[in-house]
Amino acid sequence: MSKEQQRELKKSVQPFTTSDTKKSIWQIINTIPPFFLLWFLAYQSLEVSVWLAVPFIVLAAGFVVRMFIIFHDCTHGSFFKNQKANRIMGTITGIFTHFAFEKWKRSHAIHHATSGNLDKRGIGDIWIMTVEEWKQASKMERLQYRLYRHPLVMFGLGPWMLFLYDNRLNRKGAKGRERWNTHLINASLVVLYTTGILTLGWAFLAIQLSTLFVSGVLGIWLFYVQHQFEDAYFEHEENWDFVKAAVDGSSYYKLPKVLQWLSGNIGYHHVHHLSPKVPNYNLEETHEKTTPLQKVTTVTLWSSFESIRFRLFDEDAKQFVTFKEAEKKQTPVRPDNRKRMTG
Repeated sequence: MSKEQQRELKKSVQPFTTSDTKKSIWQIINTIPPFFLLWFLAYQSLEVSVWLAVPFIVLAAGFVVRMFIIFHDCTHGSFFKNQKANRIMGTITGIFTHFAFEKWKRSHAIHHATSGNLDKRGIGDIWIMTVEEWKQASKMERLQYRLYRHPLVMFGLGPWMLFLYDNRLNRKGAKGRERWNTHLINASLVVLYTTGILTLGWAFLAIQLSTLFVSGVLGIWLFYVQHQFEDAYFEHEENWDFVKAAVDGSSYYKLPKVLQWLSGNIGYHHVHHLSPKVPNYNLEETHEKTTPLQKVTTVTLWSSFESIRFRLFDEDAKQFVTFKEAEKKQTPVRPDNRKRMTG
């Protein structure tokens, strides 16, 4: 894609970047109240049977994901035209989803600015090693990476790391607004959990933590699968290009309509990365009315499970490979190309 084509592509999505207050308010109405209703039904069902509560917990978790998309749009300043409204709604949904609004806003902005850049990994993204880095890694580094990429760790422990650790602490050097926003959300959660346990008993904790965990698994999966497909775009700084990273480094996750709705259209991830200012309710229309965007890598619900086997990025082949495939490859080690590895 030439620079002129890139400019035209960015220009073509510009009309879809305007938020619609009525649509935003309607999304709040059809997301937050249903979540509380499903949560309450799960709580009531628990008195009858744990298994009766499970479907309501799973559905409630789906609405937590949808709530997170509202939070996510607020961090981009795209949900409302007014930025104060975005901060307020972002903080409220941050409490419900257990994410620190200002902190995540910063790290996610860095993710957008560096996605697919092999020289700028480590903030707001999933740990990815190249084949060459793997070959040079120590036994301890390999063990850490294997554990990190194992599904039981990523999708089993990952949600708890996000909810109980990463979003509860301020980063070093955080400034006033970011620091106090994290404190406010933490304090709100203490009040929420204390009130819930005192009024509803320990059943509150059972329903709440179960819902939170399922939503965390779903959220990590959505983020993982949309950047971890076989021929995803990754380049070093000197060759990295923002538009290519957006269009070739993010997939179109074609989900059934119900799942697309629950996930707030985030399956149109290529559109979102090209223009983060497009509200989630405009993503599908942007995709449908912008022909070049329809040519990106499409991942279906079924084919997305193949991404579980991807472990390392092969810079020579420009694709993800398994550990076994990496070990079979006889690649000369180039020490000058070893890049920073963070997780």
